[in-house]
Parts: sequence; structure tokens; C-alpha cells
Amino acid sequence: MKSPSPPSPRPRQPSLAQLRAFAAVAEHLHFRDAAAAISMSQPALSGAVAALEEALGIQLFERTTRKVLLSPAGERLAARARTVLDAVGALMEEAEAARAPFTGVLRLGVIPTVAPYLLPAVLRLVHDAYPDLDLRVHEEQTFSLLDGITSGRLDLLLLAVPAGAPGLAELPLFDEDFVLVTPRDHPLAGRADLPREVLRDLDLLLLDEGHCLRDQALDVCREAGRAGGPVNAGAAGLSTLVQLVGGGLGVTLLPATAVDVEATRAVGLATARFAAPAPSRRIALVMRSGAARQGEFEELAEALRSALRGLPVRIAGRGVSPPA
Repeated sequence: MKSPSPPSPRPRQPSLAQLRAFAAVAEHLHFRDAAAAISMSQPALSGAVAALEEALGIQLFERTTRKVLLSPAGERLAARARTVLDAVGALMEEAEAARAPFTGVLRLGVIPTVAPYLLPAVLRLVHDAYPDLDLRVHEEQTFSLLDGITSGRLDLLLLAVPAGAPGLAELPLFDEDFVLVTPRDHPLAGRADLPREVLRDLDLLLLDEGHCLRDQALDVCREAGRAGGPVNAGAAGLSTLVQLVGGGLGVTLLPATAVDVEATRAVGLATARFAAPAPSRRIALVMRSGAARQGEFEELAEALRSALRGLPVRIAGRGVSPPA
């Protein structure tokens, strides 16, 4: 009778350095690029991956002379390794926040239709009230910002809400009206009592797809009963839009905070205001639900509400709300 085989030895506990090396190679599928990404020498990274494979008793990668591929076991464990590293990162973030609020790095994402008009007030506030905070600003479109905050690349967002992504919470800052920008000789120029229905028949110019302001403006147009779309949707920024209006190609909608800056960029422009309740958008800080620095972000939101009172906006009340 054949004696039973001895049980396989239990895997040894991997180190965080080994997991970081494994996760980097799993992401880049290239040892040199992975080493550069985590600031480790290539020999040290290769050694960490080999030590992890030995500790776990499995092969994580299939190596050839031309490329690196995850093995079936590596495919299964890559997501687990990333989860462990994210959890350790969250632990360190929470410890740092608990030690000293408003210190260290804060990675703030801002949409392009907010950044030029609010950042001066944001930067002045941070400089004066939080001098030890290392604020790093990233201007990107909404979809990129939402990906950045859910992946952990960004800490906090400043954008129009609702963002429509799960796992996030909002700190409302203010509401601002949309203003119609027209050529100076347009029949609607200078009016302060426009009904929304005028949007049904205007030659409307909007931003490219991907900008949330475009989607918000189209929502306003649909609510007004407009059946068609914009006559020109090729503008990458608000500055281009107002130049097109100044050239007589149509009219556009600007958020109130952008009017003083953008309406002076082209000659021959005028504005018109909508009758109450005017179409508007809400701007908020957006964070991950249960963020370790939630207390700091709430304090920052309250300070921003005070700092923005000089703008043509309606300041929102305090509190945290989940996106609709």
C-alpha cells in the first residue's frame, strides 16, 4: 500500500515590497517600465517577483524573450494584490490625516468650465488658510476625473453635479445661472426676462462632446422643448465659443461665473438673462464616500462657500449628500 504524500508546505507571507513589484509588472507587463513606475531598480524588482513566486509556490508570469504575460494564477492574484495595496494606502492616508489635518498632498481634480473662474479663489484660500497643504490641481473632463477619484489617483473633485457615479458623496458649494451670450445686434441682446422657450429656435453653439456643460445645456434645451441639436459642436473651450458668437455664427450659454472673463474676449458681444427660475447648474466638491479626510473636506467646503460669496452665485447650505 502506497503511503500518502506529505502535505505541501504552506505559502510564506509575502512582503509589501513583493506585492508592489508584482502589481507593477502585472500592470505594465514589462519589467523595465514597472521598475521605473515604482522607482525600483530592475534587478531589485525581478528579485522581489521571484521571491514572491517562491514564497507562494506558484508561477505568476510567463516570460519569453519578447514579452511578459500573466500566468493563469497570476491573473487570479493580481486583483487581490492591488486590493491589499489599496487597503494599505488607505490605512496610511487615514493615519496621516489623523496626525495633522491640512498637511501633505491633496490632489484636486477640476473641470475646464470651472477651473479658470474658481481656481483663483481656491488657490488664494489654500495659500492663506492652509499653508502646509500641498495642493496639486488636475484639469480634466468629468469622465476622467471620476475615473481618477474612484481609482485613487485623485482625492477630491470640483465639478458640476450630480456626477452620476456610485460610491461618491457631494459637498455642495453653490448654484449658478446660465446666461445667454449673443452678438450685440441680436434681438435678444440685453434682455433680463427671457423665457426658456427662446432656446427652441436659436442657432445654438455648444462645446465638444465629453464636456458636462454641453450635456447640461442640452438638458436645458430639451426642457425648453427644443427638438434639434446645436448648429456647431466643435468648440473645445468657452473662449472659442464666445469667439464664434462674436463672429456672428450663433449664440451660446455660459455659466454666470464665466461671463465676466469670457464675454470680454471678443468684440461685439452682449448678454441676456433668463426669467426666474433661470436654468442653472450646481457646483460641488465630490469625494469618495467615507473618505479618511472627510472632516477636512467638509471644512474646506465651508471655507470655500465663504470665499466665493463675491461671485454671481447662490451659496449652498452645509452638509454632505450622495449624488442623485
